[in-house]
Amino acid sequence: MKTIMKTTTLLFLLFTAFSVIAQDKFFTNTGTINFEASVPLFEEVRAVNRQVAILLEPKTSTFICTVIIKDFRFKLDLMQEHFNENYMQSNRYPKAVFKGKIEKFDLKDINEVEKQYQIKGKLNLRGKSKEIIVNALIKRVPEGIQVISDFPIAVSDFNISIPTTIAAKIAKTANTELTGVVRSDDTMLTLK
Repeated sequence: MKTIMKTTTLLFLLFTAFSVIAQDKFFTNTGTINFEASVPLFEEVRAVNRQVAILLEPKTSTFICTVIIKDFRFKLDLMQEHFNENYMQSNRYPKAVFKGKIEKFDLKDINEVEKQYQIKGKLNLRGKSKEIIVNALIKRVPEGIQVISDFPIAVSDFNISIPTTIAAKIAKTANTELTGVVRSDDTMLTLK
């Protein structure tokens, strides 16, 4: 009986180890970015995008996040229109992409306990590119691997012009929080 138990346990551990190693890509296209550039005493400047593509390649520690700008939703239609047409020029620059490497990342270390990592990479937004470092909290959840990260974006870094008449009503740094659960699957997500 003990031999059968040991063999079963060993096979289970080998299968689990193999399945972790075999998972070379984790992804989702239902990540969420909460965006806020509010200033106290003025109209709230807040939006959400629930169609964010996230790709994690454990072998190379590569992390890619792609956002379609027009998928951000604001409370006010007029605010959404100004965001897309005037500030982000989403017809000309339809998406933002962050591509980086998660420092000291090893899939074997990921479990139910949240761990903090740094991701060094390049954010491409409105035709401009900037090297940034962001913190990320990563843990294993029943559906896959959960990633939560903050991306503070300085408006001046990406030549986003805000008219002087409303400059005091919009923060100079937009706070964006990314949340997503990436999964391993046979279907490949296309990140262009």
